[in-house]
Amino acid sequence: MPSLPRNWGLPRGMGSLPRVVATPTMPEAPRRLLQDCASVLDHQSPAGMCGCCGALRPRYKRLVDNIFPEDPEDGLVKANMEKLTFYALSAPEKLDRIGAYLSDRLSRDIARHRYGYVCIAMEALDQLLMACHCQTINLFVESFLTMVRKLLESHKPSLLILGTNSFVKFANIEEDTASYHRSYDFFVSRFSEMCHSSNHDPDTCNELRVAGIRGLQGVVRKTVSDELQANIWEPKHMDMIVPSLLFNLQHTHADAGKDSPSELTERCLRELLSRAAYGHIINAVRPVLRHLDSHGLWEGMTFAVHCFKIIMFSIQSQHAHLVIQQLLGHLDANSKSSASVRAGIVQVLSEAKVIEASGSVGPTVLEVFNTLLKQLRLSVDYQLMHKDTHHDNNTDASSARVATPTREAEERRLQESVIKTIGSFASTLPVYQRAEVMLFIMGKIPVPGIYPALGRPTAGLEGCRMIQVMLLKSLLQVAEGYDSSNMLTALPRAFLCPLLSFTLMEDLQVRLLVLHVLTSLIDRHQHAKHFDTVSIIPDISVLKLKLDKCSRQDNLFMRKHAEHLYSHVFLACKEENNGRSHYLALYTLLALLSLELANEEVVVDLIRLALALQELALTNEEALSVSNRCAIHALCAAYLNLISQLTTVPCFCQHVLQVIEVRQREAPYLLPDHVFIDTPSLPASGPPAGGDIVFVLSEISEALGGSGYNTERLNTPYTPHITDEDHPGRRMSVVDAVSVQMDLNAYSHHAAQKSQTEQITFETLKNAICDSVVVEEQKERRRQLMEKFQNAPFEEIAAHCGARSCILQSKLDEIFESTIRPPPSPSGSASLGQAPPRSIPLYEMKFPDLCVY
Repeated sequence: MPSLPRNWGLPRGMGSLPRVVATPTMPEAPRRLLQDCASVLDHQSPAGMCGCCGALRPRYKRLVDNIFPEDPEDGLVKANMEKLTFYALSAPEKLDRIGAYLSDRLSRDIARHRYGYVCIAMEALDQLLMACHCQTINLFVESFLTMVRKLLESHKPSLLILGTNSFVKFANIEEDTASYHRSYDFFVSRFSEMCHSSNHDPDTCNELRVAGIRGLQGVVRKTVSDELQANIWEPKHMDMIVPSLLFNLQHTHADAGKDSPSELTERCLRELLSRAAYGHIINAVRPVLRHLDSHGLWEGMTFAVHCFKIIMFSIQSQHAHLVIQQLLGHLDANSKSSASVRAGIVQVLSEAKVIEASGSVGPTVLEVFNTLLKQLRLSVDYQLMHKDTHHDNNTDASSARVATPTREAEERRLQESVIKTIGSFASTLPVYQRAEVMLFIMGKIPVPGIYPALGRPTAGLEGCRMIQVMLLKSLLQVAEGYDSSNMLTALPRAFLCPLLSFTLMEDLQVRLLVLHVLTSLIDRHQHAKHFDTVSIIPDISVLKLKLDKCSRQDNLFMRKHAEHLYSHVFLACKEENNGRSHYLALYTLLALLSLELANEEVVVDLIRLALALQELALTNEEALSVSNRCAIHALCAAYLNLISQLTTVPCFCQHVLQVIEVRQREAPYLLPDHVFIDTPSLPASGPPAGGDIVFVLSEISEALGGSGYNTERLNTPYTPHITDEDHPGRRMSVVDAVSVQMDLNAYSHHAAQKSQTEQITFETLKNAICDSVVVEEQKERRRQLMEKFQNAPFEEIAAHCGARSCILQSKLDEIFESTIRPPPSPSGSASLGQAPPRSIPLYEMKFPDLCVY
């Protein structure tokens, strides 16, 4: 074995003694010994301390060492880097060793703060990673990720950014083989921490946040498309990624520019959500909801709406209903939060639903409206609660007194937002589902005496009225976008009858909303905009009305429901507290009936109704005020002027114009232009009872009859057909129906006794007093029975009914036993000493299967 040189152990370049080189001609034993010594020294000594044995080191190490210059400022030695790359491509089995050796050098350079060599090592790793795509790259990737991890573990911003850039380059590479054991938990945690950087230098802080966002984007790209990688959609990862992105989107929302953190964050969030499958949507949305809650971002609405617009536009359209369901559940969970928070969630719901219109509707349509209607009822309860608290604490501090009106205003804004959202949701539904939604909302409207427990028990009539108004406004929002091509579908009996019954409510706002709902559903050609005021139209041709022939379905609808409509229009005109808006709504409704649903029979009936209203105002049997009577006259004049021009009967038009001209000269207070103004000039004693200023039935009948109209019904005095079911406050339950039947029986019995004698005697008075006492006792018993069935728990009522059914069954068994007789014996008499055989009842007999149908 040759002796070692004198400069043994000196750094490279400090000696010039010849090196011992192991040649192929050297004997095998000495050559192996030199290689083993070089390998041991290379692992145990610092770099450059065994320069004399450089020729004995493996080739890949020599190639790696050669890419490092003497001065790190000179950068990577490109010629030697090309040699290293060629060697790695020629011998891919050495790639993992190259990576391990580079990793060791990088660790030493970081420990010695030689950051120039660190940058060179990372540049070399990046080039090798981009050039090599062999099947053995997985082991090299492990060394690469170890080096990136070492860079990210440091606290030096330059190294953090360097490691992030290398990781992003790696993330953009599509690997040919899958990795089963690779973990990105550290990178998710570290990049999320960088997104929340609070460095004192604004530029450095901005760079670190951008690097963190790019790193998260790289993690998503690397993991989301590989099923064998760690599941990035798990809550532990989403709870770090999504809030980090939202934090940067929140604090840099006003920034602009392609490379700004907000722009980069939005791109990253869109990319993440666009890759979400059906089962991942919930895990991605929940952190958004928690972030908005914890930072109080619902109240401003702007940022929350912006976030969910990004979500709705990024996810696949068939998954959009999952986001809606999450928002609905979150709204339910925040039922006790402030009104501003609930209003923010509702506003986000509205915006999200508009975006979802192009996607799927979702399986639970009515659940959406049920949740929103429940929020309406809760808001009304809270509003009344704040009002009651305000009245009870009149002696409190001024700040408390100011806070209550503010809360009430917030609740009102919430209610408006919910109603608008209901309309937005309904606008995205097909026609048949909108009809179901309208019927569903109608079933939720409380009626005094039927749903007394709706809302807070202490809400009373005021709470009931407020809920009625809110739900009718919601119903109007749905009806305004409804395409009612078939009136039988748009206004079925189950919907029309309850709706019309609300036209008889005492509250004027409820009546007005019902008229607007009817107008919206009947107006199929947007004619209502032409009748925004009650006025005498000289020539309706300028309105360019679209008149279609009444279809068979429309004729069938009017044949079934016309009398119901006429009756409620007539009765609605009699309400004492009607205002200008009510008469305008009635005029518009009559005009639309004439335009949309009128045939010859309907035209005659509508004219008959208008003349009946005129007679109501003339006779004043209802003791209406002067203003109401004049308003009814003006309404009739405007409507008869319209329908006369629609019929195009010359004599009819001439008579109407004559009456209008006479009124303009003698009684202008009977025309709409003088009545429906802010300060009308009305007579003190009321309008006159006749003369040329009224429309004459005989002349109208003659004019229509001469044009082929059937006027037999026109000459019949009109009387409205109204029942107890049409009065919503007087609808009866089953117990009430039984009570009324008992009242009728008692009344008929009393009337029969009274008919026997017409003289008033002492006995008659005595019997009448006794009967009144009995009637009062019966009423008291009925009242107690009704309260029991309305207020008692369901279990108690069920037990009571079950006991009565058992008694009935026992009585039936006794009857069956007594009526069933044994069959006669063949000999005609029973055997002596034997009891007669018992006959099997028919209901206990066992028949063969073939005999049973």
